[in-house]
Amino acid sequence: MNTNDPSVLKHNKALKMMLWFGMISMSMTFAGLTSAYVVSSSRADWIEQINLPGAFTISTFIMVLSSLSFHLAMQQLKKGILKQAQTFLLTTLLLAVSFVYFQFQGFNGIIEQGYYFTGPESSITTSYLYVLVLLHLAHLTIGVITILTLFYKTRIGKYQNGNLLGFELAVTFWHFLDILWVYLFLFVSFYD
Repeated sequence: MNTNDPSVLKHNKALKMMLWFGMISMSMTFAGLTSAYVVSSSRADWIEQINLPGAFTISTFIMVLSSLSFHLAMQQLKKGILKQAQTFLLTTLLLAVSFVYFQFQGFNGIIEQGYYFTGPESSITTSYLYVLVLLHLAHLTIGVITILTLFYKTRIGKYQNGNLLGFELAVTFWHFLDILWVYLFLFVSFYD
């Protein structure tokens, strides 16, 4: 495939714009949820401050590391070093799974503090936390499926001869997920 062909360039530009529109709409969704979090914090039944378990801090560092490993996979792919790219992709996948594990450890820590996410013992505060984190995890699941697809495609030689668009889009989306999680973590940690 000639990546300088005008029709290919137009197609690639359209795919990039679709990704950006998707990320902007996700950003607006999370902006709305965090705005609702702020507005709801004036309610009488609002829990003033939940001490987030350390598992959420660990998962944040893991997410940042996964973004770095994904970036390194891209760099290796650009150099044509497929085995290294695949190694970094697998590293990203393992870090993503670790992120999910520590997210659920964080949920367990909140429950151990006596705060529940659903049912009669839940509060509006914990319900917001639940929605924010699970919605992010849903998007992360899409990212994990994408990583698995990229790994397969690198194995069959799809990303050779300069055709890196799918990989570039995936890395951009993953960095977006990373930034989104850091924002959510800092927001919930420091909002009083």
